[in-house]
Amino acid sequence: MFGGISPIQLVIVLVIVILIFGTKKLRNMGKDIGGAVKGFKDGMKDPDEDQSEKSEEEKQLLQKKEEADADFTDSKQKDKSSGDS
Repeated sequence: MFGGISPIQLVIVLVIVILIFGTKKLRNMGKDIGGAVKGFKDGMKDPDEDQSEKSEEEKQLLQKKEEADADFTDSKQKDKSSGDS
């Protein structure tokens, strides 16, 4: 069936692997591999279709950063002017 490996041999190998690693570790490895595959698939998507979403989010983040920078600069100037008096 699988190049001369019978299903019974596969079951025996699976039982040995479970005994060595344990089910919890195998489950965690499965999650890690699944996350890596998902990340790879997301990376392979066409960047043009996600560009509009990203650019809108980037615009909002940039606007918030500029507002925070302006507030910080204003408060710094107020502190400086109140210290000169």
